[in-house]
Amino acid sequence: MEEDNQEIQRDTVGSSSFFKTCFNALNALSGIGILSVPYSLARGGWLSLSLLLLLAVTAFYTSLLITKCMNADRNIKTYPDIGERAFGRPGRIIVSVFMHLELYLVTTGFLILEGDNLHNLFPGFTIEMIGLRLNGKQAFMATVAFVIMPTLWWDNLSVLSYVSMSGVLATTVTLGSISWIGAFDGIGFHQKGKLINWSGIPTALSLYAFCYGAHPVLPTLYSSMKSKHQFNNVLTLHFEI
Repeated sequence: MEEDNQEIQRDTVGSSSFFKTCFNALNALSGIGILSVPYSLARGGWLSLSLLLLLAVTAFYTSLLITKCMNADRNIKTYPDIGERAFGRPGRIIVSVFMHLELYLVTTGFLILEGDNLHNLFPGFTIEMIGLRLNGKQAFMATVAFVIMPTLWWDNLSVLSYVSMSGVLATTVTLGSISWIGAFDGIGFHQKGKLINWSGIPTALSLYAFCYGAHPVLPTLYSSMKSKHQFNNVLTLHFEI
């Protein structure tokens, strides 16, 4: 019995510090979601920003609820565990299906975006290997998948936090570059666009929701922390930034 308790205790103790968890959380939230906000504004109008604020508040509140669920039962380590605790075995199955479907579609979307953007930068890129020839977007998608694949073998979020740091740094550099071009390279900031464009609201809403689609990884981030009582502070910093 004592050995079982020690085993459970080892399972619930994470290895990630507060700052490493912050980087993992920021990397899950920032990136493509932030970069898509200008297009969302162009489609939905300036008042569509109220939807972004509403989604941010909703995502923050539901994140706190997830933390509360995991504090109530330390055996809960994943999103499907929460579904099973709430609705039994059917809840686990339904949550698992939708969670993995979302993660699969998000990954597919990222690969498509990488292929499109890199193809625009290097239109002549091709890959020839073992009689197989990939051109343009397909070549970049295969290359990106090959580069990212080794990170899938790391199950220690403390180590993956260094990868997250590079993602946060890349996003910061990108936003800084855009701001610099707008402020100092003669482009400027122009007050254009409609106040609201009803036909573009669905597009804007879907892109805004994409900014806060990191909920499936929150239980994993919580479980990876050494000091789990600080996770609410991680969430607060996470959503404030």
